[in-house]
Amino acid sequence: MGDNVIPLADLRHAALLPTIPRDAPAPSGLLADRHGRPLRDLRISVTDRCNFRCTYCMPKEVFDRDYRFLPQPELLSFEEITRLARVFVAHGVRKLRLTGGEPLLRKNIEVLVQMLAGLRDAQGEPLDLTLTTNASLLARKAEALARAGLRRVTVSLDALDDAVFRRMNDVDFPVADVLAGIDAAVAAGLGPVKINMVVQRGTNDHEIVPMARHFRERHGGRVVLRFIEFMDVGTTNGWRMDEVLPSAEVVRRLDEAFGLQALEPSQPGETAARWAYRDGLGEVGVISSVTQPFCGDCNRARLSTEGRLFLCLFATQGHDLRALLRGGHDDQQLAAAIGHIWSGRDDRYSELRHAQSPEAAGTGRRIEMHYIGG
Repeated sequence: MGDNVIPLADLRHAALLPTIPRDAPAPSGLLADRHGRPLRDLRISVTDRCNFRCTYCMPKEVFDRDYRFLPQPELLSFEEITRLARVFVAHGVRKLRLTGGEPLLRKNIEVLVQMLAGLRDAQGEPLDLTLTTNASLLARKAEALARAGLRRVTVSLDALDDAVFRRMNDVDFPVADVLAGIDAAVAAGLGPVKINMVVQRGTNDHEIVPMARHFRERHGGRVVLRFIEFMDVGTTNGWRMDEVLPSAEVVRRLDEAFGLQALEPSQPGETAARWAYRDGLGEVGVISSVTQPFCGDCNRARLSTEGRLFLCLFATQGHDLRALLRGGHDDQQLAAAIGHIWSGRDDRYSELRHAQSPEAAGTGRRIEMHYIGG
């Protein structure tokens, strides 16, 4: 490796071995953390690998040919993922999102989707099962995913202009193939398809209006475009505050171009503020983790591909659930450990960053986005 490459161990950190409390009550779906926030959303990373090298997530100078990704035996199996998901559902989780890395790189991902699609909440209702992808493989997999029981997809797309997009993904991947994947997802009924655009001032902010125009005219309400402020996730992406374009500016530009009106949140803990086009051609959203933190009602947990539970996107350490899975512990013990972890949760990094500074919010090496998804 080159001198500038951060060692593997420094990127993943040591994991905490979860405590299994004695005589813990059975999960009731009413679990809350120290701030009264329930557990409703579990994001499951199925691989730490990706075929893109986006500079804000997996820059080439770190994730190069010598970078050592996790070997297959260290990844959770589909059976282990499903078993953990079932325990989380007993604690109140209603939404499962498969992430990566790029989740469509995981072999036979449709099998896992089918397994998770069979889970039901306490009322016997199916879960909201979704997947986030760069869509490089979506055109060939959309129908199979839909047949397996996937309900929706979210596609990461940072520019419509091909030259800008190729430069940002840094592997010269054409935007036309991503657009074909989005079309295939819409045709397969995986919608409304959400498109996430990470906005960097001076890099792709000139693409805001063209992106909005394209998707509202081509797909209308079947595609929802969301603009995400450039965040300081991990420690390898060279984040700078002066590259953050506030969501308020995004809304201003879209309002000038098309006319917007505010919408109410569709559900508690929603990350995006929603805006409808005044002419009725769908809606857009903005995710403002930097300028308008939403830690106060965050109900999300993240499970890494090797079974570590992280309680915040900006976490510095995880809890090793794989050790419990492979150590012979039963579901009751798993539920007790997860309940103990969540009930002690006090994370609110974005609020601290907003009130003080990125430095004051925490100085530890944070986990990388490719490792636990967005």
